[in-house]
Amino acid sequence: MTGWRDFPFKIEVSAGDRKAFCLCGLSSNGPFCDGSHKTTDITPEVIAFHQDQTLFICGCRQSAKRPFCDGTHKTLSGRQGAEAAADNAEWHKVAERGELGERQPRVAAAGGRNLALLRVDGGYFALANDCPHQGGPLGEGTVDDKGLLRCPWHGWGFCPADGKGTHGADVESFPVEVRKDGVYVRVEEAAEPGTTVSDVMVETLVAWGVTHVFGMVGHSNLGLAEAIRKQEAAGKLTFIGVRHEGAAAFACSGFAKANGRPAACLTIAGPGATNLLTGLWDAKVDRAPVLALTGQVNTQVLGPGAFQEIDLASAFEAVAGWSQTVLPGSDHAELMALALKHAVVERKVAHLIFPDEVQVQPAGAAHPASGPEGRLGDTRIAPAEDAVAEAAALIARAKRPAIIAGFGAKGQMAGVVALAERLNAPLLTTFKGKGLVGDNHPLATGVLGRSGTPVSATSMSDADLLAVFGASFAVHTGIDRGKPIVQVDFDRMALGKFHPVTVPIWGEIGVTSQALLDRLPARTAAEDQRERIAGLWADWRAEKARRATQDRGKGLASAAVFARLSALVPEDAVIAVDVGNNTYSFGRYFECRRQSVLMSGYLGSIGFGFPAAMGAWAACPDRPIVCVAGDGGFGQHLAEFTTAVKYRMNITLVLLNNHELGKISKEQRDGRWEVWQTALHNPDFAAYATNCGGLGLRVAEAFELDAALARALADDGPALVEILTDAELT
Repeated sequence: MTGWRDFPFKIEVSAGDRKAFCLCGLSSNGPFCDGSHKTTDITPEVIAFHQDQTLFICGCRQSAKRPFCDGTHKTLSGRQGAEAAADNAEWHKVAERGELGERQPRVAAAGGRNLALLRVDGGYFALANDCPHQGGPLGEGTVDDKGLLRCPWHGWGFCPADGKGTHGADVESFPVEVRKDGVYVRVEEAAEPGTTVSDVMVETLVAWGVTHVFGMVGHSNLGLAEAIRKQEAAGKLTFIGVRHEGAAAFACSGFAKANGRPAACLTIAGPGATNLLTGLWDAKVDRAPVLALTGQVNTQVLGPGAFQEIDLASAFEAVAGWSQTVLPGSDHAELMALALKHAVVERKVAHLIFPDEVQVQPAGAAHPASGPEGRLGDTRIAPAEDAVAEAAALIARAKRPAIIAGFGAKGQMAGVVALAERLNAPLLTTFKGKGLVGDNHPLATGVLGRSGTPVSATSMSDADLLAVFGASFAVHTGIDRGKPIVQVDFDRMALGKFHPVTVPIWGEIGVTSQALLDRLPARTAAEDQRERIAGLWADWRAEKARRATQDRGKGLASAAVFARLSALVPEDAVIAVDVGNNTYSFGRYFECRRQSVLMSGYLGSIGFGFPAAMGAWAACPDRPIVCVAGDGGFGQHLAEFTTAVKYRMNITLVLLNNHELGKISKEQRDGRWEVWQTALHNPDFAAYATNCGGLGLRVAEAFELDAALARALADDGPALVEILTDAELT
């Protein structure tokens, strides 16, 4: 055998190090060596051996004589040995001794790298885990009868000892030592990645005040997800992982409706992105600012029809007010800033598409992240003086004016309420505007329209002028078009959208309502309508009490449920309401005090309630969160209860279970159709909530309501109160 100093290939090693070089060529795992290894103190000279020669480096450093060795030496090729000696790699424990089965490869992590670890014929080996063909995970592959590690995707083979490939491409191999306490791999620590395009864009997102991202991490958004993870680790962002992307979009819509600020939703390409669309449409039609972040396939394969490739720009064209693809040469910080500016200023959905490889591209000389400073103008739009003068004169002459507030007046109600008080006029809200003024205010009349109260309906019927703030005149609301109308809105397109109005005023609602107050004369023709309103409420509350006692033996009446909710839900709660008979009953029977109400207004999407409550929990962490839903609506996002449990969301779900799509049954009966395919087969929802790790309670009798609701509201995690209700007593 050739002496170890006679090999022509050089390995540089550190001076003063002592190593044992085993040349036995018999055993790479011990406990026996044939005594042919040699121990020496290494000097600045070099060690040389043939590149194709096998060298056994004995790590025991104990025995230079046969027959004993502790088994920590490792077989290396000449190429491996040179690399191992020359780099600054570290040893990492990757397995216990005896843990790895013969010819049973597995994936192991070491030094920031993923490795394919395997044992073949008693020898331990480690290769880079990614197949050079298409990145297949070699650690999930198989070992053939020749001892080659085969990629699980396309069968490319690799020699475990040196990574030599059968198809002209090799993978990196790493030294392995089997020590007394386990199997170790020597890997050079992966260099810290530099700032990526995703890093810059997520830093910009944070600078614009986005605090929450809802979504799912997947294969085509991993680079973007890593940037989000870094910001979460720094305490600047919170990620909520959902069970279905549709829930992420609804949660973002609920977040925005609760506090007026955008949240973001994250998905992969293809089906993950398309799952967002319903929730994004809810945000679009209700003017809720939302940012959608979708992965995309690599630009190299974009076009021919790659796996999960969809033309996302076209798919989102109708729902997004602004949509752009992030390209390698884009001004990346500015793209994110523009997306958020569109979302905030125009109250629309903004959409960014991230091709896979662009996400991890080095940022280079990209512009640094920056916030909204200097990018947003003042929102206090002053109305035209002549329009205010005309409207004030009209209002001053009215004997029975009525004020109607829609969701567009949210956050601007002080002036609207002051105007009603100045005129002693009834103050009605649209269904979307429920809660903008407490029903305990002496001028409040509740909701107008199909989900409304007779107090509001009569007040509008008796009015000789309607002053409408931030409402859209939807058919559901039924604002009387035949009366003189003063309409105020911050959106010029909303003014007289469906029919002419007497005086349209373009202006921010708070500013305009104050301008009208300032223009009104000291005395107006308006009658004091407080006593009339009080009488209407007395009659309606008596009727509600009567309805609450109805019992056909098929469950509780909705009036009974909402009477107790009105009494027990905290005044500062945020209430997310789903779609269905439960929603109509909530609008009609629940009496708000200071609660805020969220709903799927124009889209009317069943399934909105619970995901929106998740968004409200994130948006309003210091307020109680309540969700009102039916069995049909909650069933669409049933799995998200596990999300609420995972993040310990303090949400109380009041679930009205009538075992059918009650609203549709009613519409079929009203249209003289047969009631068909509206029955539902439900689980025990209370037991389901308990099984998920939350609190589940079931109410079958009216006397059980108070105790169950009080317990659920007091619980500090997700709680579900399932109430068996009569589908016809709504």
